[in-house]
Amino acid sequence: MKFSKVVALAALVSVGPAFAADKHDHAHEHESMHGGVVVEVKDLDLELVAKPEVIQLHLRDHGKPVDVANGSAKLTLLSGANKQDVELKPAGDRLEAKGSFKVGAGTKLVAVVTLPGKPSTTARFTLK
Repeated sequence: MKFSKVVALAALVSVGPAFAADKHDHAHEHESMHGGVVVEVKDLDLELVAKPEVIQLHLRDHGKPVDVANGSAKLTLLSGANKQDVELKPAGDRLEAKGSFKVGAGTKLVAVVTLPGKPSTTARFTLK
C-alpha cells in the first residue's frame, strides 16, 4: 500500500471517533453489556467485543437488541502497520467472526453495518 493511502486512511480513522463520541442528550446510557467498546450512531448503540480469536458486534436500539438475522458487517482493523478486513455474519443475537485477529490496546476498527431495509451504518472504535 502506498504511503499516501496509509496516511489518508489514518486521517480518516482518527477523525471518525470524534463524530461517534459526540455528546447527545438522550435519557439512556451507553453502557457496555458484553465487556466491549460502545459507540452510538444514528440512535443505535453498537458494542464491539474484540478478542484475538473472535470479534462480536452487538446492536441495540434504545436498549433493545436489534434483529441481525439478515444483517452483516464489514470490519477493518488497523493495528500499527497491520490492516485486516473481516466480514461479520449473524450468530444468534449478534454479528460475529471467528479466526485470528491482531487486536489490542490502541487498535482502531471501522465497521460498516448493513441491515435489511435500512441504510448502511458506519461506526469507528478504538480499543482500550
